[in-house]
This record gives sequence, C-alpha cells and structure tokens, in this order.
Amino acid sequence: MFETIPTERPNTPLLDDIHAPSDLRQLSKNQLPTLVDELRAFLLYSVGQTGGHFGAGLGVTELTVALHYLFNTPDDRLIWDVGHQTYPHKILTGRREALLSIRQENGISGFPKREESEYDTFGVGHSSTSIGAALGMALAAKQLKTGNKAVAIIGDGAMSAGMAFEALNHAGGVKADMMVILNDNDMSISRPVGALSNYFARIWASKTYYTVRESGRKVLKSLPSALKLARKTEEHMKGMVAPGTLFEELGFNYIGPIDGHDLDLLLTTIENLKDRSGPQFLHVITKKGKGFEPAEGDPIGYHAINKIEPEPITKSAEKMNKPKYSNIFGRWICDVAEQDETLIAITPAMKEGSDLIEFAKRFPERYFDVAIAEQHAVTLAAGMACDGLKPVVAIYSTFLQRAYDQLIHDVALQNLDVLFAIDRAGLVGEDGPTHAGVYDLSYLRCIPNMVLATPSDENECRQLLHTGYQYKGTFAVRYPRGTGPGAQIDAELTTLPIGQSRLLREGSSGIVICGFGSPTYAALQAANKLDATLLDMRFVKPIDGAALIKYGQDKLIVTLEENAIMGGAGSAVSEYLQSKNINTHILQIGLPDRYEEHASHGAMLKRVGLDESGIETAIRNKLAAITL
Repeated sequence: MFETIPTERPNTPLLDDIHAPSDLRQLSKNQLPTLVDELRAFLLYSVGQTGGHFGAGLGVTELTVALHYLFNTPDDRLIWDVGHQTYPHKILTGRREALLSIRQENGISGFPKREESEYDTFGVGHSSTSIGAALGMALAAKQLKTGNKAVAIIGDGAMSAGMAFEALNHAGGVKADMMVILNDNDMSISRPVGALSNYFARIWASKTYYTVRESGRKVLKSLPSALKLARKTEEHMKGMVAPGTLFEELGFNYIGPIDGHDLDLLLTTIENLKDRSGPQFLHVITKKGKGFEPAEGDPIGYHAINKIEPEPITKSAEKMNKPKYSNIFGRWICDVAEQDETLIAITPAMKEGSDLIEFAKRFPERYFDVAIAEQHAVTLAAGMACDGLKPVVAIYSTFLQRAYDQLIHDVALQNLDVLFAIDRAGLVGEDGPTHAGVYDLSYLRCIPNMVLATPSDENECRQLLHTGYQYKGTFAVRYPRGTGPGAQIDAELTTLPIGQSRLLREGSSGIVICGFGSPTYAALQAANKLDATLLDMRFVKPIDGAALIKYGQDKLIVTLEENAIMGGAGSAVSEYLQSKNINTHILQIGLPDRYEEHASHGAMLKRVGLDESGIETAIRNKLAAITL
C-alpha cells in the first residue's frame, strides 16, 4: 500500500522485460502477483510525473494483467469503457516509456486510440460504447470466421446509460459469442462481496457446473415445463446472492460478483468463461485507487491528479482567488435558487465538474443527477418545463452532442422554458478531441426557437445566465473550461437585451472585430495595434443585426470564435450580411476542419491561431491580400 506518490522511478524487473502482451504470456502464474505490484508502482510514478487519470487504472491493475494473460491480444479484442481505466493496458502494450508523455503535446492520448496502437481496438472518449462496439466485433468475427474473441470492460457508471442496455438487449437476442466485464468500483450496483457470493461464483463459472447445466438442458428439452422450472430455479439461486437476474433476463450468463483484486480468482473465472458460446457477463468488484491509500479514501478527489512538482509552485493571491467559469455558474444557480423555488438543476453525472456541489447540498430536493444519461437529462427537463418548473441543465458541450435529438424534438420544437448551461465549450487541452466542445455553436444555432449566448468574461457569464433564466423559452449559454480574463463580477443580477452586442473599443481603421465568447479579450491587443473596433457580440442567435449594418460598410469584418468555422458564429455574420446585400471583406477566425490533438490549452490556441499574436497575424495577412 502506497501512502505517497513515488518521485523516484521504481525497480520493476519483470515489467521491464514486457514490451507486448506476448511477453506477459511467457510468465508463470505465480509471477503475476509480483508483476501486478510492479505495474501499480510504475503507474503511480508515471502519473506523478505527468498528471492525469489514475484512480480507475489502479483499480483494474489485476484485471488488466489477467485479460492480457488469458486472451490472445490484439487478435482478441479488449474494448475499454471509458478510457480512464486504460493506463495499465497502455503500459503492458508497448507504451511504458510513452506513458511519461501522456496527455502532453505530441505525447500519447489519455484514452484508447486506434491510430496509436493495434491493441487499442476501439477509440473511446464518451462512455457506454464498449458493449455495442464489442458486439459489432463479435458479429464480425462470426461473419469472417476469424475466431477472434471480443471483451467489453465497462465501469458501473457507464452502465447507467441507455446505450449500454440497448447493446445488452441486442447481444442477448442474437446470442453473440462475447464477454462483458462489469468493473463495479464503488458498490453502486451490488452488495459487498462476501464469501458466499465468491463461492457460488466459482461454482457457476466452473467447467463442471457448465457441463452439468448444458447436459441437463438437453435431457429436459423434451419436457418444456421441467426445463422452464430448472431455469427459474437457477435464476432464483443466483438472485439470492447476486444482482444478476436482470442480465440473465437479457440473455447473458451472469457470473459474480467476484473480488476483482483476487488475481487467482480472476484468472480461474475468466479462463472458464472465455471459450463458452453465447453472451457471458462477469461482474467484478474493484476499489478505485487500489494500492494508494489517499485515493482509496477519496476516489472522486483522486480520479485524476496534477503533475507532482519537485518544488511547490507559488501562486499569486489574485490567481488563487480567480474563479473558474464553472464556479461562476455554481454561485449563480445558488443565488437564483434562493429566490425562485421553481428552479431545478439537472446534470448527467457532472456534479463536481459543473460545480453543483453546493447546490446539491443546499437544495437536495431540487437537484437531479441522472447519471450518464444525457438524452434522459434533456427530456426530463422538458417534462418538468411542461408542468411549470424552470429546469437548468448543466452539461458539457461534448456531452450535449449525445442528446441532440432530444434537444430539438423534446425541448426546442415545443419552445419549452429550459436553460442549458454548457460548460467546457471550446478546446479543452489535455483531454483532446473526444472532449472538445467545438461544435455547439454550429449545431445549436440552426435550431428554431433557440437563443444562444457566448459570454466573453466572468461577469458576462453571470449576467447572461440570468438573462437566459428570465427568458421564457429555450436558451443556451456556452462558456469555456478554466478561468476568464479576470473581470469584476457584479453581485446584482441584470437582464441583458437579447441579441445586442457591447462595444469594447471604437476604432477608426475600418477594421471591425466581432468576438464571440472567450477569444474576444485575446483580440484586444490586435485591436489596439490596428486601431480596430472591437465588439463583444454576446449572442450568436439572434445575431446583432443593427451592429452589423452599422459597421458592414467597413473594409474588413473579422469574426472570432473557439468553435468550428463551418456553420459557426462567423457563418452567422456572413449569412446576415449577405441577406442585407452588404458586400464587404470577411475574415473568419476559428477552428479548422480537423480534429485538434491534445496539448495544453494555450498550445492548442497558438496552433490554430486563436492566441493574441495569431489573431493579429491573420488580420494583417488578410489586409495585405485586400490591398493587392
């Protein structure tokens, strides 16, 4: 058991000789416990050097070793759900040294990625996709007669999503040859593992029991009533000591729960199950943060950590007191909830990330965490709005994509009074393209009845949230991860005029910069140097037509957005000017038509030209082209 994260590279003689799972399979079974200890030690050390997710990885160390030891990877497919638990997998699949660059620019991804390794059989960023992907691979193996196995390893949080059960239902229906392993790491599904459940799990997974069961089915086939009674008896026996009846009803052979840190039990059980025909379901209990005492005691706080610095970094008092945009939202929603009892907060498993911790504590009867079920979150809000409540849906931009149909049909089509507080808008740094919120301006502004606001600083965020709350209809406020420029935050709440921008700087050069959201202040330096007019547009929809008409005859209109250029805010400006027959030069600065690989947020902005110097350079280059 580690109590601190090692800063010196640990001694790992067994692990040093493993460059691929084929090397792992050369070890004897009695060497595997030592390898598990070495793997856990290296994981702690490496994440201490780089920062990143590690609680989930520590919890599946034994399971990862067992799976690569028993299955012929990469021909046999391991599909991880989500990616937080794959660091041990990456270490065992030839990326041990590369782990020291994880989530850094030009380093490996924090999630499984097909382009990175043949052992990453399916790219993962959003949860609850593993069972469907594994089913697809199992059916492909059957069609192509490859003999490849397919195993989905899914966390219990991911099991709360409808996608997982849709795939389970399909797999059971087609009797696919596949295995689903439920990594239950916080006891949210099952009762604690005891000797009785472990004992029965051993029996049910054993070859003897399997042979007797299958033989009995053949004998009883001619006696349907007796066969039905035998099946029901088996289900009730399992139901007495395990929560597996649901999975049995879906067509899976359920085994468990078993101790996911008992390596011998894991090896025996998985070996017995891996060659069976039909869908198999193994329920394992693990402890998130296993082997690191602080993480075991606080699995949420140690879900991920920052890089361990050799010397503590001294932060200025101003930086320490600077609130994040999520904190702005968290304070605002508590302020309004004190005044309005109809306010309801809904989030799909993002309480900490969206800063709803205080709200959940103070207003528990008005707080609903629906787990990883984004579609349900939106339709739940629609139902509440129909009957007089005012729901606020706190959701990340990248996760709102999963509820797009519900947003259109259940909320906007009925013009229901729902406020969407969209966090993590724009590039998100080290989490990379799977978590980037760079499409919401494009996919939201095309929806009728939608009002879409883009605050440029902390106070604008607070006031636009209030404006959206006061609005009677569908309203979205999108704001970025992290901190803003440091604007003074007004305690008083003000309803801002919808569809009206604010002038930040009046210039005389004939250049007008239209800032949408966070890049607005990054353009201030360029505006000063170029004597340009700078508008904080505030709204993408409705667009400030009066301002565009006023400045539309100038020689250059520049639009700035941390969103895909295609269909985004710049497109809205261009469309409006064209509709009014205003012909002028337009420069759209935003994200190009590609996925941006992970790096620090600042490095990503520089890469795409959304930093201060990039904005100025792009404008000067456009001006040079105009004069030519």
